[in-house]
Amino acid sequence: MEAPVPSSRNLTELRSAAAECKACDLWKTGTQTVFGEGAASAEILFVGEQPGDKEDLAGKPFVGPAGRVLDEALAAAGIARELAYVTNAVKHFKWEARGKRRIHKKPNWSEMAACRPWLEAELEAVEPKVLVALGATAAQSLLGRDFRVTQQRGHPVESDLAPYVVATVHPSSILRKRSEEEREAAMKELVADLKVVARLLAKA
Repeated sequence: MEAPVPSSRNLTELRSAAAECKACDLWKTGTQTVFGEGAASAEILFVGEQPGDKEDLAGKPFVGPAGRVLDEALAAAGIARELAYVTNAVKHFKWEARGKRRIHKKPNWSEMAACRPWLEAELEAVEPKVLVALGATAAQSLLGRDFRVTQQRGHPVESDLAPYVVATVHPSSILRKRSEEEREAAMKELVADLKVVARLLAKA
């Protein structure tokens, strides 16, 4: 089944249509479709991997722990949150049970491909000046399977998706660091990448 993407590029209409999407099997286990959020006039569009547990329950992207890290990093980089539209490459939460907890499970390529039309529609609706891929799944979904965030993070990438395209790590990767020192170092690197985004935005 193909994603039921309407011809309209109105975000409200897209969000309503996405709520009915059954293009892959993730709708069976996710609580709801978690569509992107932000203004159609947003100058930066951030793409993460998929909604997490908190996002799945709330129906909003980046409202959990990773969202708080992103907000902190944006503030540190001098980027106003209202300039950003945030979404995910996959719109349903993929998880496996571990006791009473729902643990994140990485989407596969077919699930990303099934959701790709929604992401393309969001890009067409927002037309951001800067597109930022957060993490390997988002970057590979947007830029191809061979893209390596660890090697190319923080550097503008040639792409027809937006005037400027940059990839960096997903904020959740900082939360997984074992020590406070590692988390602080990783946060500094994320902020440095977002400062690149701020400079590109100033040029756009």
